[in-house]
Amino acid sequence: MGSMLYYIMEAGLNEVLTENAKEYYKNAIEAEKKREYNTAVTLFFKSISSLCDLYILTKEGKMPSSHTERFRILKLRHPKIYSIIDKDFPFYQDSYKTRLDKETSDMLKEDVRKLFKILRISV
Repeated sequence: MGSMLYYIMEAGLNEVLTENAKEYYKNAIEAEKKREYNTAVTLFFKSISSLCDLYILTKEGKMPSSHTERFRILKLRHPKIYSIIDKDFPFYQDSYKTRLDKETSDMLKEDVRKLFKILRISV
């Protein structure tokens, strides 16, 4: 019985993470159209984070509890995915204190698309 409950919870969490990733992505595209690149980068990174959590959940059967745990799991066990989020995290951090540009936004958008493709999620 316990494993069935876990399966139901995991399936629900998969759906939430997928829908959140799509929502962040859609809103990032809208922000880009308005040339609001800091907002777009922030939302693209949130989409990346949701997709990384979904990837970890599907591969490891558990959900990371923090950025630190997400990075640790990916670095140790999924270096291909880690390389994407590790490269993009500094831009997310910079979004608080600098003005970001279309190039940066486009780079994160492409990385989100890669993750959607890896996870076989259509957007």
